[in-house]
Amino acid sequence: MTTAAPTTAALALGDDALVLSHRLGEWMGHAPVLEEEVALANIALDLLGQARVLLSMTGDEDELAYLREERAFRNVQLVEQPNGDFAHTIARQLYFSTYQHLLYGQLASADGPFAGLAAKAVKEVAYHRDHAEQWTLRLGDGTEDSHARMRTACEALWRFTGELFQPVEGLDVDGEALRAGWLESVGAVLRRAGLAVPEGPRSGAWRAGAGRQGLHTESFGRMLAEMQHLHRSHPGASW
Repeated sequence: MTTAAPTTAALALGDDALVLSHRLGEWMGHAPVLEEEVALANIALDLLGQARVLLSMTGDEDELAYLREERAFRNVQLVEQPNGDFAHTIARQLYFSTYQHLLYGQLASADGPFAGLAAKAVKEVAYHRDHAEQWTLRLGDGTEDSHARMRTACEALWRFTGELFQPVEGLDVDGEALRAGWLESVGAVLRRAGLAVPEGPRSGAWRAGAGRQGLHTESFGRMLAEMQHLHRSHPGASW
């Protein structure tokens, strides 16, 4: 494997974790209940820890997080989507944590540069996935309002999920098995919650998104400005 290959993959996976960590951190002080605020904070910290390890494989983690321009980030567009209401956050988390758990499961069992990280992270992500699944069931099978909100969120975010399964240079995984396992798992959760599974790949709609190529949605620029503001305002500062 070339030197550039794992670097490309580490940057992509690190950006996924970093951006979603920041999005979840935006719930601090705004979560529906205190217990959920703690849970989301813990998930955000797990993701931040993963991001630090992955980004450090490619260079200085602080510079990569706080000094890159928008087009230099390689995260999938799914993780940068705004939190919306709580159902929207849970749908995003269900889609991504299921993917990440399956991905890390493959990487942990392989002899590659990400095996060590994946072996530790897969245990963390198992909790993230379970948390999202339980909330999907509660909201989907809850009140008429919670069901409607969960259905709307799942449908709105579905089109961003196809990008999860696009090949990434240096990421040696079985993409077809990953995609099939994800569809089976997510579909089962949605059906148990009384929610219809959104339509799969048809007319190219499921494959929307080019975040891996540095093309991001409008909301990402605003999020990045907020995330980088302090570091850029006080360059070289230390505590």
